[in-house]
Amino acid sequence: MNDPAAELRVLEEEAHRAMGAGALDSALAAFERLARSDAGNPQRWVTVALVQQRRGDAAGEEAALQRALTADPYDLMALLMRARLCEGQQHRHEATRAYGAALTVAPPRQRLPRELQAALAHAERYREAYERDLGAFMDQSLEGALLDHSGEDLDRFRLSLDILLGRKRRYDSLPMRYFVPNLLPVEFFDRGLFPWLDEVEAATDRIRGEFLAVLADDSDFVPYIQYAEGEPVAQWAELNHSPRWSVYHLWKDGAAVPGHVARCPETARVLEATPRPDQPGRTPVALFSVLKPRTRIPPHVGASNARLICHLPLIVPEGCRYRVGNSHRLWVPGKAWVFDDTIEHEAVNDSDQIRVVLIWDTWHPALTPAERRLITAMNAALNRFAGADPEFTA
Repeated sequence: MNDPAAELRVLEEEAHRAMGAGALDSALAAFERLARSDAGNPQRWVTVALVQQRRGDAAGEEAALQRALTADPYDLMALLMRARLCEGQQHRHEATRAYGAALTVAPPRQRLPRELQAALAHAERYREAYERDLGAFMDQSLEGALLDHSGEDLDRFRLSLDILLGRKRRYDSLPMRYFVPNLLPVEFFDRGLFPWLDEVEAATDRIRGEFLAVLADDSDFVPYIQYAEGEPVAQWAELNHSPRWSVYHLWKDGAAVPGHVARCPETARVLEATPRPDQPGRTPVALFSVLKPRTRIPPHVGASNARLICHLPLIVPEGCRYRVGNSHRLWVPGKAWVFDDTIEHEAVNDSDQIRVVLIWDTWHPALTPAERRLITAMNAALNRFAGADPEFTA
C-alpha cells in the first residue's frame, strides 16, 4: 500500500538534493509538486518563489508569492519577498505598499532572526524615502493653492495633509476610564471659551508665592506616580515613587486636602471661582506639579474627556516644553491654557532647575448642564455600588 506521507518525504529530499546540486529546474518541479500537495501552506509557495528567484524568473516568483499570500495574506516572508521583487522592478508604489504591510504584521524585532530584522529596517527606510518624496511633491503641487488662501485659517487642512502623508500621527481621545461620545478631540482649546482664565492669570504672583511658602517645607510633596508592588507600571517604571515628578495636592480624588488648602487660601479662592467638575471620588483635582531638572514625563492619557486640564505655569526655566497630540508648546509663566488630556501628551524639563505648574480641571465646555448633573449622579451611583472605592468611579 502506498504511504503518501513517506512519498512526500522522499520528494522533499530529492528537491533539496537537486537544489544543493544546482539543478534548479528539477528542484523547481519537485518543490511545486510539494506545494500543490499542501496548497494551504504558504511556506511551500515561499520555497517555490525562492527557487524561481534563483532561476531569475520574476514572473514565476511573483506567481508563487501570490499563491503564498492567498494561503496567508499576513505571511511576513512572502510580503517582504514581494516588496523586494517590486522594488527590483522599479514598481515603487507597489513596493511601498508591500513593505508597509510587512511592517504592520511583523512581530517585535527582537523575536526575529537578524536577516529579517535587517529586511524590516530596509522596509522602514524605503517607506520613509517614499513618504519624503511624496510629501515634497504634494507641497510643490499645492503651493499655489495654499498661497491663494494665505489669509485664511488653514491649520486643519495642513494637519490633515501631514497625517495623510505620514508626517504626523492622528491623535484621538482615548480616556482610560470614562468616554463621552461626540466631543471633538481638541488638543489645546481656544482660551475664549474660558473667560475666567483672566482672573486666574491675574493671581499668578500670589499663587506662586503660596507655592514657594509650601516648598520651603516640602514634607507634603509626594511622587505623582505611585503604583503598588506587583502592578504593571508600563511607561512609568522610571518615575514610579520617584521625587523627580512630585506634587502638592490641594484637591485630590474630588475632596479638598484641608491642611493644604488652608495654607494656599489665594490659590483656593481663585480655583473655586472656576467651573470645576463634580465627579465624586474623582474630581475636582488641583495640585502644584514639580518636575525636577532633566526629567521627562512619558506619553500618556488621562481618565475622562468629560473634564479638561488647565495649566498655570509658575516657574518655567528654558528647556521646558509640552506636547499634546501634534501640538507642541512652551510654557510661559502666568499664561494659562486648557487641553484635553485624553489625547496623548508628554512633558520635558531639559533645564537645570525645577519646573512648576499649577494644574486643575474644569468641565468640558460642550457638555450641557443636564449632562454635567447626570455625570455627577452617575459617579455617585458607582461609588455606592462599589462601596466608595475610588478606582471604580468613571
